[in-house]
Amino acid sequence: MIMEKVLAAAQPYLLGKSVRDLVIGVSLIGCQLDNGDIGVSYVLRDDLPNGCSDFPYAQEVIGKPASEIARWIISGSEDLQRAIAASVLTAASCGQNIPDDDPSGMLFGIRVHPGDTVGMVGMIGHVARQISKSVKELIIFDKGISLHGGDSMIHPMEEQPKLLPACDVVVLSGTTTINNSIDPLLAMCGKAREILMVGPSTPMFPEGWRGSGVTRLAGSWWDKGHKEEIFKSISLACGVSYLKKFMQKKVVDVKKF
Repeated sequence: MIMEKVLAAAQPYLLGKSVRDLVIGVSLIGCQLDNGDIGVSYVLRDDLPNGCSDFPYAQEVIGKPASEIARWIISGSEDLQRAIAASVLTAASCGQNIPDDDPSGMLFGIRVHPGDTVGMVGMIGHVARQISKSVKELIIFDKGISLHGGDSMIHPMEEQPKLLPACDVVVLSGTTTINNSIDPLLAMCGKAREILMVGPSTPMFPEGWRGSGVTRLAGSWWDKGHKEEIFKSISLACGVSYLKKFMQKKVVDVKKF
């Protein structure tokens, strides 16, 4: 499992830290470690239990060692538990010297060509709009959209094994590390010269991704001076676009870090 390697790479930044605070909203999860660093991850609602569900593990997080909670990215029994782990990992990643994104250059530093076929797993609207102008074909998969009636742009999930192997570039949402789809997806992307992982849930530990096929990580850090505003907004069901004013976008080339 690739997440075993990522978790091992994260250990130096997790050890000795604990979870100071946690908030679970409808769309996002926020975590603060005891050194003040903040991580945010997405809530994947589609596969959560129906009804008045109880998630007792969430009540246990605050005060626990960060390394123990981060382990849930592998051992978690459902998407919400793994998403909590993802928020811990993104907070811990702030201990590294990862460069800021350069918005004036190529999208996340990747070069696409007019003849390229690009695959995207997890609809990321602004990225899709930018890429689609420059390539031959953009193939998008999104489980949530497909489950709820779909969109003419979205391909059925069952077409992934047929279409992803033909892609020159693949963009994966960081949530693929939460729903246990990352390993089979990477196995389908053997042709791709670039595999980019994007979004706040992306675990930004380049060393752990080496040899996986992932070439670039594009995630987010958060202004810990605005922790109360970030957590309050998450508790009131905000999405990531509402938090952009507190976001610091980060991009790293896995091979060069």
